[in-house]
Amino acid sequence: MGSAILLKLAYLFLLYVTTWAHGVDNMSSNVTYDHRSLLIGGKRHLLFSGSIHYPRSPVEMWPDIIKKAKKGGLNVIQTYVFWNIHEPVEGQYNFEGRNDLVKFVKLIHEQGMFVTLRLGPFIEAEWNFGGFPYWLREVKNITFRTDNVPFKYYMKKYAKMIVDMMKKEKLFASQGGPIILSQIENEYNNIQLAFEEAGRSYVQWAGKMAVGLNTGVPWVMCKQKDAPDPVINSCNGRNCGDTFTGPNRPNKPFLWTENWTAQYRVFGDPPSQRTAEDLAFAVARFFSKNGTLVSYYMYYGGTNFGRTASAFVTTRYYDEAPLDEYGLEREPKYGHLRDLHEALKLCKKALLWGSYSVESLGKDLEARVYEIPGSNVCAAFLANNATRATATGTFRGLQYSLAPHSISILPDCKTVVFNTQRINTQHNARNYMHRDESNRNMHWTMFQEKIPKLKRSHIKNSEPLEHLNVTKDESDYLWYTTSLRLHVEDLPLRHDIHPVISIQSLGHAVHAFVNDIYVGSDHGDKMDKSFHLKKAITLKAGTNHISLLAMTVGLPDSGVYLERRLSGIRQVRVLGLNTGTLDLSTNDWGHKVGIFGESIRLFTEDGSQKVQWSSAKGSEGTPLTWYKRYFDAPHGDDPVALDFSKMGKGHAWVNGESIGRYWVSYLSPLGSPSQSLYHVPRAFLKPTNNLLVLFEETGGDPQSVLVLTVNRQTICSFVSELHPPHVKSWARDKGEIRAIMEEVNPSVQLKCPDKNKVMKKIEFASYGDPSGVCGNFTRGTCHSSQSESVAQKACFGKNSCKIPVTQQTFGELECSQGVVKTLAVQARCGTKKRSS
Repeated sequence: MGSAILLKLAYLFLLYVTTWAHGVDNMSSNVTYDHRSLLIGGKRHLLFSGSIHYPRSPVEMWPDIIKKAKKGGLNVIQTYVFWNIHEPVEGQYNFEGRNDLVKFVKLIHEQGMFVTLRLGPFIEAEWNFGGFPYWLREVKNITFRTDNVPFKYYMKKYAKMIVDMMKKEKLFASQGGPIILSQIENEYNNIQLAFEEAGRSYVQWAGKMAVGLNTGVPWVMCKQKDAPDPVINSCNGRNCGDTFTGPNRPNKPFLWTENWTAQYRVFGDPPSQRTAEDLAFAVARFFSKNGTLVSYYMYYGGTNFGRTASAFVTTRYYDEAPLDEYGLEREPKYGHLRDLHEALKLCKKALLWGSYSVESLGKDLEARVYEIPGSNVCAAFLANNATRATATGTFRGLQYSLAPHSISILPDCKTVVFNTQRINTQHNARNYMHRDESNRNMHWTMFQEKIPKLKRSHIKNSEPLEHLNVTKDESDYLWYTTSLRLHVEDLPLRHDIHPVISIQSLGHAVHAFVNDIYVGSDHGDKMDKSFHLKKAITLKAGTNHISLLAMTVGLPDSGVYLERRLSGIRQVRVLGLNTGTLDLSTNDWGHKVGIFGESIRLFTEDGSQKVQWSSAKGSEGTPLTWYKRYFDAPHGDDPVALDFSKMGKGHAWVNGESIGRYWVSYLSPLGSPSQSLYHVPRAFLKPTNNLLVLFEETGGDPQSVLVLTVNRQTICSFVSELHPPHVKSWARDKGEIRAIMEEVNPSVQLKCPDKNKVMKKIEFASYGDPSGVCGNFTRGTCHSSQSESVAQKACFGKNSCKIPVTQQTFGELECSQGVVKTLAVQARCGTKKRSS
């Protein structure tokens, strides 16, 4: 649906519901609820929410992301509160920079939007340790998330601290602020049975504790069937319109706190997708079945900077959301959902105050209707639940063509203004652009990480210690060191036979060195973090040194007994000696937390001056190596990314800011890395001399690392001759809304996302039976030779264009019987040349 049409829809919405709409700037009353919806200032609302997490983007990006969310039709922003970043050390608090929760909430308020605050304190969120600070694990006699006195003490203390902070800043709606809803706990039903009665009593305590904080707004527990009154139980999932049995009391509204826009990814995962059509169907279904609040998880995922990602989770988070990792609008998902929100807003009066009924229109067809008796207020949702066949349904004397697996929205019970399967917004594709100004004169230098030995280890024990108890999550890395003395007669007699080192670990990964020589690595995965490394090694007569660099790749984020999880090396043996297998598990072991470069902050300007760097030429393949270079920021304001396609595993920093863990050598079943491009926010950059530091664990090629910019200036449209007509405008006739339809002939409409850009290149055009997706179209067996010239004439050099999809436009075209002629056009936008 074009932007002009959206504006007209929005204008109608304002006209239609003026007496019923109570905007988000009226926030000075308590928030309550009834069976239908949340009541804000005593008025019912339709709420369209999206999850945006403040620590997953720099402060400088927040305003633009929030504005785009509002432009996409949202009126609520939802965020977790992250205990471990706010209280990393017991009693020491951090609300600065990306952790500035108050500033984030105030920016949302400035945009006239509401806020849902998910306190947890357990949040999961694919966040390190599920949001719990590590020090909580070491509290005496503590058991997380159950009727445990120490845990409840710290949980209440934390929750009260956050609530008091919000109250002090007058951020709850009861104080005139934007926060209309808070969440306590998170998907507790997933583990509740493990605690039996203690789990049931904990749920009751948590709900009563939260309500006792007196925020003046309701509390919610997601996926919690036994949420205690007055706490609302809500749904998380992909299809809550079909899977949610509803609230546990008839006086509570249907709320959807997480509608998963795709799926987060872990290292080793293939790409994750969820179509715009499927998302729209799920949302329309939910609202057609009494739902009044949906929250997209995520609407903008952002980036897991530093060591914030949980076990094996990639640095990029929910890139397939309506706003991608860089904050760019992903079309058609962004636009299709925006159109859906506008269509649902047109139904607001009927949805919130109408009576509800369901009518069968035939096999797999149904109508869900909301109307106010004695008035002309009526809205209908016509559903075709069959997944393959288009069907025709008759509703109140009129026939409607219903696409498979689709819902048509009729805000006047007559006119279809939106169908979940019919996308009218344009598509786009993401481009990564090589920038010469940032990649010239690439001079990499290197520093070799030190490999410790037993005698220099600070922590010694008769056997390998558990990883987390030693590192206390201050570093991913823990060195295990030992030595063994061998005689000549212990060694194999033949030179082509080698002993084998056998290392059993509870995870997550390990690099093995024998006598300072790298012998190999192994790792677990998200589902089975333990592994068994076996490698041939070379030993000598005399003393042999074994150094094992074990590491976690984030801490676990879910499941029962988080505080009891274990990691690290459990058994080390040497096989194939003449004297038999040698078990080193009870040998003397040394332990060293972290790596040398970390301890001196080698990734900062000051820290990098503390060592001697040498040329990195020919160093590719060298494990445990630090690399450094400087680069200038790319011109313009497009987002920036680093291409690590030929690196291995490690960590990256720009000007001392961590952009996260990379692990491109861990391939998905498709044979490609789960992530090879890494976001560098513009806020991290200076105009020139930006310091890029990599710690490469297994040996990659730093010369291959490129600085790129990112855009979505490739725009596309794909429209068939049978594409339904659009709503052109609306009129009011004796109190009824009436649609004025566009001309029956459908058309391709393209518009550059930036008003200062024009279509510089027509990259593809085909009228006939083209196939593919934006960025990857191909011609079919039927193609009009005039396609390119028509598109070039209509669109080249323009900010927007329109091409009728008709045979008159492209000339006679003979296609195979049954082919529906379609026009696909792809254009690349760029900066308009200035006239001399």
